[in-house]
Amino acid sequence: MSTTTRVVDTVQRAATTPDIEQPWADLGVKADEYARIREILGRRPTSAELAMYSVMWSEHCSYKSSKVHLRQFGDKQPKTDALLVGIGENAGVVDVGDGWAVTFKVESHNHPSYIEPYQGAATGVGGIVRDILAMGARPIAVMDSLRFGAPSHPDTTRVVSGIVAGVGGYGNCLGLPNIGGEAVFDPCYQGNPLVNALCVGAMRHEDIHLAKASGVGNLVVLYGARTGGDGIGGVSVLASESFDATGPAKRPAVQVGDPFMEKLLIECTLAMFQAHLVEGIQDLGGAGLSCATSELASNGDGGMRIHLERVPLRDATLTPEEILMSESQERMMAVVRPENIEAFMDICRRWDVIATVVGEVTDGTHLQVFWHDDLIVDVPPRTVAHDGPVYNRPFSRPQWLDARQADEPTAEKLPRPKTGEELRDALLSLLGSANLSSREWITSQYDRYVLGNTVLAMPDDAGIVRIDESSQRGIAVSLDCNSRFGALDPYLGAQLALSEAYRNVAVTGATPLAITDCLNFGSPEDPAVMWQFAEAVRGLADGCLELGTPVTGGNVSLYNQTGETAIHPTPVVGVLGVIDDVRTRVSIKGGRIGDVVLLLGTTAEEIAGGEWLHVAYGHIGGMPPQVNLAAEMALASLIRAVREHLTSAHDVSDGGLAIALAELVLRNDYGLSVQLPLQTEAFIALFSESVARAVVTVTVADVDAVMAAAAAAGVECTPIGHVTSDAALDIAGCFRLEVEQMRQPWQAALPAIMA
Repeated sequence: MSTTTRVVDTVQRAATTPDIEQPWADLGVKADEYARIREILGRRPTSAELAMYSVMWSEHCSYKSSKVHLRQFGDKQPKTDALLVGIGENAGVVDVGDGWAVTFKVESHNHPSYIEPYQGAATGVGGIVRDILAMGARPIAVMDSLRFGAPSHPDTTRVVSGIVAGVGGYGNCLGLPNIGGEAVFDPCYQGNPLVNALCVGAMRHEDIHLAKASGVGNLVVLYGARTGGDGIGGVSVLASESFDATGPAKRPAVQVGDPFMEKLLIECTLAMFQAHLVEGIQDLGGAGLSCATSELASNGDGGMRIHLERVPLRDATLTPEEILMSESQERMMAVVRPENIEAFMDICRRWDVIATVVGEVTDGTHLQVFWHDDLIVDVPPRTVAHDGPVYNRPFSRPQWLDARQADEPTAEKLPRPKTGEELRDALLSLLGSANLSSREWITSQYDRYVLGNTVLAMPDDAGIVRIDESSQRGIAVSLDCNSRFGALDPYLGAQLALSEAYRNVAVTGATPLAITDCLNFGSPEDPAVMWQFAEAVRGLADGCLELGTPVTGGNVSLYNQTGETAIHPTPVVGVLGVIDDVRTRVSIKGGRIGDVVLLLGTTAEEIAGGEWLHVAYGHIGGMPPQVNLAAEMALASLIRAVREHLTSAHDVSDGGLAIALAELVLRNDYGLSVQLPLQTEAFIALFSESVARAVVTVTVADVDAVMAAAAAAGVECTPIGHVTSDAALDIAGCFRLEVEQMRQPWQAALPAIMA
């Protein structure tokens, strides 16, 4: 219906027509929530107010099912001077030394990426980049953690090709290097792919900006792209319910991204920061104008008045409610002093960015929105932005978990390779599997080196970016999770994700500082899923407290479920570390003929939830590897202490030592001659996924120094071989594989899936 013919639902009309029936259920609002809205306002809401509350009180925006558990991140936060801005802002900020600060965060765009893979993934990247920009930082790199369904499923090609192209297309157009991440295939993600996008930005301490509207009379400016009908309801609605067997019950339009507009928006915003023209700033992502206006006003010291008819539109037929709910991309909202508005507008014109004064900060306590002369919203902003419903949803340990954990993968039940030929074939099958094969089909679509400050990127264990060319200071980042571990024990699964991400950063020689997380789970209305979530949060909070790495922020994505089938618990953890001089970093790339190969850490019989079982049997049962965060810290400290002696380093994780050794050979085109420890069964030595382990190479002259340091640190250090010129992996007494024998299945797997 055209905005010129419809009846405008004003605040006055709402007060005098209390019995008008409203479509609150269609907007995802529960009966008790609608009653509470009426109680807050002392009347029924206008249609515009109902639109605002519906998106801001959605699961995606309000965290109403997860808040009670997420408080642990604050209650158990480790004491550290590094944390400058924590949970509650657009992104966390940490001090990395020399007056530099780094902001980083990971967020999900899962449901939209199933509906429209390219735009869903692309706008996921765009949204997280704007979160980083809104903190005052220049975005310097992105990463992504992707989960797809079964490789053999006919829909997997559509989803994978679209999502990868969307991530690469948007990031490449922005000119941001994609420095790492992960791509995992598992049937549990069929119909519920996960797109978790991370961005990291750098700034000086004095450049930090926050989302608040303060200063009576200051102007509220909307700038960037015009507002359209794409994404109305968008992720705020779509990510707040489960899919049924045929797809989501609600299919609002997925946002459409324009990376070239975003690039202009980035440079325009940074120019404003440099000119000190911004008092407060907020990006427009989920819930659009409803979120930006209510959060700015709620975080400020007064009220706000918005004139909605001033919003630049791509579609003149949009109703006020649709304008408030639209999640059109590439938009920002800034609070500007009146005396600075002309300079602000000059910068916008210089960058060809549309900017419009849509309101002002008032001395009241309410957020008021006008449509021409009609008052259509009059709400306490905190009730919209921060004081939404909080659910203590019932949760209970599922009875079926006992049987799953008791289903140990014993050799009697699930025969293991014993002979050399069987061990050889097992390694080749892992190298040719969807999860352990070369990621080149994906990473070749990403620009990893644009801007010229990428030091390490995939396939290294962590991405490293230089943030200061004069001092060579840099940061390292890794994203990790094994959801099968979470399916076996969500508490341990979350800690194992933290453990691996921490280790991946540590093996580069960087010092882990802080984490961000993206917690992906099924429906919170299922007590078993809610228990999994509660346990994962508890595990992550306890683990971060022990490691001394605070949670700086992140994202919760629930309702990743089709019918009654939920995804495995997937708490993706991003760890950020600092390295004083990137020239001293250690890489998987390196090693010279004659170097000694050392295995750092202790190996136990721990294969449950691991890649060998997944590939050989599709088995999920038993208990995951035991967590040892003290050992992780000791390993990290050791590698930092001896990094000048190391010619290469690689963590041992998915697929165990066998995959770590094969990846060293494949990356370096040299050979390794290896003698497995005699006291350990060959299969366990090769395929166990015990934590806190790494493989390093050192020159013969440095072996004694490294082993002495390891002994002092309490880290088991075992010489297991040396680097050769044979271009083969030779496991004494077991098998020998030429590099090209490994490279063929390793490189062919993903192209074959996509073909």
